Amino acid sequence: MDSEMMVEQLFPYLITGNRASARATAQQIIESGVTPETLTHEAYWPLLEMMNTLYRNDQLTSLAHHYATRLLRSMVDQAQALYTQNERRNRRVMLFCAETEADDLAAQIVADLVEADGYEVFFGGGGVAWDEVMQEASEQKPDVLLLFSSSGRDAPHIRVLIDTIREIGSCPDMQIVVGGGIFNRAEGLAEEIGADLWATTPTELIAKLDQEPERRATPDQRTVGQQRANAA
Repeated sequence: MDSEMMVEQLFPYLITGNRASARATAQQIIESGVTPETLTHEAYWPLLEMMNTLYRNDQLTSLAHHYATRLLRSMVDQAQALYTQNERRNRRVMLFCAETEADDLAAQIVADLVEADGYEVFFGGGGVAWDEVMQEASEQKPDVLLLFSSSGRDAPHIRVLIDTIREIGSCPDMQIVVGGGIFNRAEGLAEEIGADLWATTPTELIAKLDQEPERRATPDQRTVGQQRANAA
């Protein structure tokens, strides 16, 4: 069963809040041979992105978006319980996101899949003050600080956080990774603010974490704020 078919089957049940039918359909998909991880990558993630896009474009009511987001979260939880847990990598990831329910769900999907791929994940969600994020990163020194599904108003804070961490040198080995949310909608923003790595989907993120653990931003990569700094 391909991604498009799974999305088409599940979408009507999600936006109407039909919990029994949505869960029964997901179970049928798994029984057809689709793994829980594939179901999340190829159906749940595209569904969440589609729901959010329709809602931002006023093509989905607030009620339908609420129904779908909360029902999808329960289905993501059920899928996560069935994930195959890969061998531990001895690498720690600290993850934060924007404050909305949808952003938190997107980050939860990422947290669950990254953890299953062998990383130790600390998921703080949204609504955490940026100075607290910085302090926690400085104290815990994770291998990766992952800011996934951030909002537009988070971007300036993320730039300041990246600049400050680099300037004070508190986490010289930590990789700062961003993705989803505003970084998917504003092409080039991740690179411009000095992120070490960026990805648009959980699939891409997991591949890049595995393949590019040593990648770091170059001094000439960041363009946001450079004019101000040069003027000073």
